Amino acid sequence: MIVGLLMVGGGAAAGMFGSLLGLGGGVLIVPLLTLGFGLPLREAVGVSLVSVIMTSSAAAGVYLERHVANLRLGMTLELFTAMGALVGGSVAFLLDERLLAGLFAALLIYIAVTMVRRRGGSGPQPTGEEGAPDGYVIRNRGKGVVGATFAGVVSALLGIGGGIIKVPLMNLTMGVPLRVSTATSNLMIGITAAASAVIYLLRGEIDPYVAGPTAIGVFLGASIGSRVAPRIDLRYLRALFVVVLLYTASQMLLKAIG
Repeated sequence: MIVGLLMVGGGAAAGMFGSLLGLGGGVLIVPLLTLGFGLPLREAVGVSLVSVIMTSSAAAGVYLERHVANLRLGMTLELFTAMGALVGGSVAFLLDERLLAGLFAALLIYIAVTMVRRRGGSGPQPTGEEGAPDGYVIRNRGKGVVGATFAGVVSALLGIGGGIIKVPLMNLTMGVPLRVSTATSNLMIGITAAASAVIYLLRGEIDPYVAGPTAIGVFLGASIGSRVAPRIDLRYLRALFVVVLLYTASQMLLKAIG
């Protein structure tokens, strides 16, 4: 009972972070389950993918209602992300868990450095385009497709939903404002996670007794996070998240080598 409540609480915190930054919460759920509850890494990835679906379900409707997300861009990139997720889900079971932990640590360090270097994202451009919110122009679509496919592979391998790659990809590479990138990522990550979660489910790597309370917590946290996002200064949130990323990366690195 106590363990279940802790999973609900941890899932709520991860879900709130995930919805605020468009990361799906998996970047915190996987370390939470492996380091905090001793779950095998591959099982934690499967549970995380289920939780990412919950994050997307809770947050996507709110962002669409507020007309913040770029639905046209999100669905275009998601076609390639889903294909990458299917490939990554198949490859994941061929890799050693210590290697996966090392990859997870490397990804956390990379995204932390990326967030530190970010200076508020791309500024508004002179014109908009049909199907996208006004005030900016989407650029580097080719790089966006490649990055989205890679995000799908990484999502299936590490259970992160791909948002940790999609948000910087859209914001820094494609010129989409940070809040729009976050909202659009929340639309995409659920589909990405579902594509790879099916593979984990068929292989019996998703424990319902862990997935249930964690997913409930994630749903509650994501619901709250998506509603308070407009009132939060993302600069401070980003700084806090970088600290969390670096600490988590060090723990996952120790797990990989030890």
